[in-house]
Amino acid sequence: MHSRSTPGRTRWPRRAAALFFTLLASTALADPEDAPSKVPVPLAAWQDTDAKKAIIDFVAKVTRDGSGDFVPPAERIAVFDNDGTLWPENPMPFQLAFALDELKRRLPEEPEWKDDPTVQAALAGNLPALLADHYKGLFRIIELTGSGMTTVEFADRVRAWFATAKHPRFDRPYDQLAYQPMLELLAYLRAYGFKAFLVSGGGADFMRVFSERVYGVPPEQVIGSNARTVYELRETGPVLVKTMDALFIDDKAGKPVAIHQFIGRRPIACFGNSDGDKEMLEYTTIDNPRPSLGLLLRHTDADREYACDAKPKSSGKLVEALADAPQRGWIVVDMERDWAEVFAD
Repeated sequence: MHSRSTPGRTRWPRRAAALFFTLLASTALADPEDAPSKVPVPLAAWQDTDAKKAIIDFVAKVTRDGSGDFVPPAERIAVFDNDGTLWPENPMPFQLAFALDELKRRLPEEPEWKDDPTVQAALAGNLPALLADHYKGLFRIIELTGSGMTTVEFADRVRAWFATAKHPRFDRPYDQLAYQPMLELLAYLRAYGFKAFLVSGGGADFMRVFSERVYGVPPEQVIGSNARTVYELRETGPVLVKTMDALFIDDKAGKPVAIHQFIGRRPIACFGNSDGDKEMLEYTTIDNPRPSLGLLLRHTDADREYACDAKPKSSGKLVEALADAPQRGWIVVDMERDWAEVFAD
């Protein structure tokens, strides 16, 4: 079981509630208080704690027409990290799990890879070696398994992996492990005129395969790490070929830069879980001319997910941003305390 219900509360099924708010987004209510009386409880998978109240209060004040804090719909930009914020990041990011599985799948076709020390470390499960020296080993594995092919070929391989791979602990397909409270939050924000973007260190081409199906975030609203693609006109038609040239890592200080380049508006809401999100939170909340909200998700629930803030097995360390949260006014969500559910049943 992954839920901790609140006594005395009647709530719609989680998927139905999230679907309702997704459909409601097409009309974009001006004020949460304008919602019909017989609707799902907002953020039903959240406990009734200060974190939930702060989110609802923020949405109310920036969407209430005529208030001093009103933000026009065009400026209601919300940015979300992906790994560790919208789904688990431990024991490793899902894209790394894909790359390692892809490496093993292709190894018989590429026997020379066996002599590569990085490949040997990957096959031995030596994550520290892959992540050392600014992720040099990880980028080598991504180069072997994710470059030199067309963007369509890569997307097909990602889809095939999601169709068969399962998480080692939860024994569920990876794309069924999105956090239910965050799915509800995405739908809730859309219902009140927010436009949500993924801004993640994961590969943009990887995330665009599933972002709309899993999160309701279309591929054009996905910003991630990327490298140069090369256009070719082949006999079969035009293609884009993936390379590892001019690699841009969408992490830490790279996130505000990418937001400026790809969105062109400053966000008013930011959601993250690690020190890699600190600069994005700062950019969203410090000296913003509009009201703003910053939120950090702490992984504190070893029973239902993981307790791994300071010492994750791979990426997602949370120390510096957590220390800054009180002075910055960022909401700190404690997964064990603040979430009634983690995953949808």
